[in-house]
Amino acid sequence: MAEKQTLQAVLWDMDGVIVDTYEGHFVSWKQALDEVGQGYDEEIFRRTFGMNNRLIMATVYGREMDEDFVQKVSDRKEEIFRRDIKGLVKVLPGVMDWLERFKEMDLKQAVASSAPQANIDALLTELNIREYFQAEAAGATLKGKPDPAVFLLAAKLLGVDPVNCLVIEDSIAGVEAAKAAGCQCVAVLTTNQASDLGNADLIIKDLSCFTEEMLKSLF
Repeated sequence: MAEKQTLQAVLWDMDGVIVDTYEGHFVSWKQALDEVGQGYDEEIFRRTFGMNNRLIMATVYGREMDEDFVQKVSDRKEEIFRRDIKGLVKVLPGVMDWLERFKEMDLKQAVASSAPQANIDALLTELNIREYFQAEAAGATLKGKPDPAVFLLAAKLLGVDPVNCLVIEDSIAGVEAAKAAGCQCVAVLTTNQASDLGNADLIIKDLSCFTEEMLKSLF
């Protein structure tokens, strides 16, 4: 008989879970790609939301692009994004309550995001919530979601087996990555419809709808 999973840690995606950066990322990608003469629309953006920049660029162009070009466009996109978020971002509903509740439950917490470390730093500082996290895993230089690398790294940094981790996600690629890592996954409907997130163990509108009974049902 398999050993029962025990909740020991929570791995938070950042964009679309902790903070609503959807519009900011779309606008900054559109401007950066416009500057190099590449068309871009919201359908492509929604489909690639949650992926790292290398995978996003490959999807936009339909092929793997030269690493130097990817870095140049990505750097420009992130420069625009970090410039424009100051004073404009806030945590999503229920996030602060659950950050505090998980802390009171003595659960370890980590950010596990496809974003570059500089974006994680900028957002955690802007939102003043770094104190809640014992680790930060930046997936920009790892194999991107839906590969589980970023969640496996976050669990390793916390010293917790992935099967004892709860992932909170909002993207299709993120949910797939969480399940590939062996984690339980709650999906919030910030950027996608429930029909797109069917692999999640639980789907909720946002974290203000999450309850301790729901949490207990997952472990």
